[in-house]
Amino acid sequence: MVSIDERLADWPADLATARAMQETVRHRVSEQPPPGFAPRLVAGVDVHFSRDGLTAFAAAAVLEAESHELVESAQLALPVGFPYRSGFLSFREVPAALAVLDLLAAPFDLVMVDGQGLAHPRRCGFASHLGVLLDRPTIGVAKSRLIGRFVEPAPERGAASPLHDKAEIVGAVVRSKANCRPLFVSVGHRIDLDGAVAAVLALTGRYRLPEPTRLADRLSRAHG
Repeated sequence: MVSIDERLADWPADLATARAMQETVRHRVSEQPPPGFAPRLVAGVDVHFSRDGLTAFAAAAVLEAESHELVESAQLALPVGFPYRSGFLSFREVPAALAVLDLLAAPFDLVMVDGQGLAHPRRCGFASHLGVLLDRPTIGVAKSRLIGRFVEPAPERGAASPLHDKAEIVGAVVRSKANCRPLFVSVGHRIDLDGAVAAVLALTGRYRLPEPTRLADRLSRAHG
């Protein structure tokens, strides 16, 4: 198994190096799910930061896909080694996300991230970067749009419309709960967009957010 230190070797400390890494990683993203992919355990990951921006609070929650029952969770805090820059947030989030996922014993099949995947200016958001480093199916489930244009989906649960950036579909705008603000779902790695949308809806219960990221969000905010 590849260690976290190996995954984060040569982690950039400046924007030029980070941009070059994004270009490399984006070409490794696959939208092809594993053969017969049917996730049984799903991990949700979220990262929040201290008010001074110097500490990352990460949390992960693993749920059974069918029952939504919580199987395991983990939390940690790590110092942040990269400055805040729009479009480069994964360089602040990924190290903490990898570290907290490494604490889990449950063999999760799919990762849902509170953030963007391909719906990113350079097609390499948090979910894509994390997914490539993990080499596991990963989905970006964002609360708001970073890029793109869309037609507002119908108000009922399950309604969706494509998220376009120029001539490319980079995600889907999904109504996870009737008459609530939609979610912005995009491929992270090793899953197609239809599968990502289906997984998000299958893991969403009475709340707007799918349960894995909703619980991870609560746990990560509990630090402060």
